[in-house]
Amino acid sequence: MTPQTGLPTMQETTYDIGGKKIFVSEAGDGPPVLLLHGGGPGASGVSNYARNIAELAKEYRVIVPDLPGYGRSTKGVDGTDPFGYLADGIRGLLDALGLDKAHLVGNSYGGACALRLALDTPDRVDRMVLMGPGGIGNTRALPTPGLNNLLGYYTGDGPSRLKLERFIRNYLVFNAAEVPDSAIEERYQASIDPEVIASPPLQRPAGLRTLWKMDFTRDPRLSRLPVPTLVLWGAQDKVNRPSGGRMLADRMPNCDLYLVANTGHWVQFERTDLFNRLCADFLAGRR
Repeated sequence: MTPQTGLPTMQETTYDIGGKKIFVSEAGDGPPVLLLHGGGPGASGVSNYARNIAELAKEYRVIVPDLPGYGRSTKGVDGTDPFGYLADGIRGLLDALGLDKAHLVGNSYGGACALRLALDTPDRVDRMVLMGPGGIGNTRALPTPGLNNLLGYYTGDGPSRLKLERFIRNYLVFNAAEVPDSAIEERYQASIDPEVIASPPLQRPAGLRTLWKMDFTRDPRLSRLPVPTLVLWGAQDKVNRPSGGRMLADRMPNCDLYLVANTGHWVQFERTDLFNRLCADFLAGRR
């Protein structure tokens, strides 16, 4: 266990997936669980789940990739079908790891990746936990102020530390004081990687066809998805509307919904103990 972060010692590997690199950190033994991070500027796998990895690794083989376009993985995402592109990359990672099936845990962009992977290939997913996933009802209402702020990070006058800090403190979390300056600085430095600036991984949908494809509530397969799913949604989420949780629960046949009070878009960070307990128990079939 590293004293500075509370993280366990992690094995780091870079996999070649169809000519593109996906960087992965691993810890623990047991049933495999992939933790898929969100899509904010400077995001990466370990940084997004720093408060969860050690606890989950007591029971699971915790696999934490940097999603395509982020961290130490190959930059760039296919803007015509971003969720499909991410899902294809993570499915390829499952193949490279020799895993026929795994649990998926996804926050925001990572939640959209997990849900798309499950819809395309449900036999590859054991159980799934989604925290404020993207792509839920986004054709049924205008984007939230938080999402507009997020999508505008690389536009206008370009990225800046002030823009990132405003997004994190004003929109990402319920209690701004919870996020240390060091975390903002780390994410800012990652967000200004020249390769990322040249091809930001999270952009406004490229046309109506792409937008429609990115709304899972328009996908008829959702009502037939057999994967047991737990949806956790912060009641004060300013990026993806909490009403999206009810949309999923109404459409998915095996979906539990937990609305988390006094919490924003980052449930696994803001309500660490609750998240770790619910996630571990749900994946094990204990609730």
